[in-house]
Amino acid sequence: MSNIYSGTDMGMAGRTRTGTGKRSIRQALRKNRTGWLFVTPWLLGLLLFYVYPLVSSIILSFTSYSILKAGSFVGLQNYRNLMGDGVFWASIYNTLYFALLYVPLSLICSLALALLLNTGRRGIGFYRTLFFLPTLVPLVAKAAIWIWLLNPQFGLVNQALAAIGINGPPWLGSDSWSKPTLVLMSLWAIGQTVMIFVAGLQDISRDYYDAAAVDGARRHQTLWRITLPLLTPVLFYNLIMGIIGSFQVFALPYSLTGGSGAPAGSLMFYVMYVYQNAFLYLKMGYASAMAWILFALIALLTAVIFASSKKWVHYQGN
Repeated sequence: MSNIYSGTDMGMAGRTRTGTGKRSIRQALRKNRTGWLFVTPWLLGLLLFYVYPLVSSIILSFTSYSILKAGSFVGLQNYRNLMGDGVFWASIYNTLYFALLYVPLSLICSLALALLLNTGRRGIGFYRTLFFLPTLVPLVAKAAIWIWLLNPQFGLVNQALAAIGINGPPWLGSDSWSKPTLVLMSLWAIGQTVMIFVAGLQDISRDYYDAAAVDGARRHQTLWRITLPLLTPVLFYNLIMGIIGSFQVFALPYSLTGGSGAPAGSLMFYVMYVYQNAFLYLKMGYASAMAWILFALIALLTAVIFASSKKWVHYQGN
């Protein structure tokens, strides 16, 4: 009997704790009602525009869904088909080529410009604005401007090269020149990265430079020993964002080529091929499988960089 009473007591105690827990949750919700009302639109947007498409896309990647047809479950067939798709591999090659060339160059150029723009000279605000302005130009307008500038026959760039005795390359008309040309065009709009580096430079405490001056450090020693190490958190952020952005390059090459990826598919990038499969060929399942492969690739690279950051990212005060 004593065991029965003990079990009953334990059950009552459990129900009491459960009831107390529910009351605590209700009290917390009532107490934070205003806060929940403010975040509810954001939560609804998160669920509707991020969580729902995310879950849907991974389900669709295992189906033959094509907008016009309901489709059926095909297992890993979409992923197997991608392994034998030549355009898929070409788009991966083009995207990796662009990322490997663009990300280091954009970081080096942005850092060099930020160092130049981090002086207290008169009118420096004008120059900062000047370098930031290209980021405000719409990508379609940017593509139109560069097509005109880089035209092999009457473009201003080749005319300027001809004036000094250099035969200009065909730029976007050649499959060997098209990707470096796209990198060049993308570097024109690195103003946002430059401004982030400038903000990072201004966040470095003057105490470090004063101490270095007392020790007789020269300018290049200050750059290598203080500025660059303390700027690594900003470099880390720009590196991650640069990789993510370069793997998702779409609008500029799409505008330049009308979505064809010409010449000879040299400007067919990964996201362009995803877009073609989804909205041109209506192969939503196939496109969803491609999107998840891209997600896995970016997540892997980001994880590797995060893991390595403990060795080369230095924070002030550590």
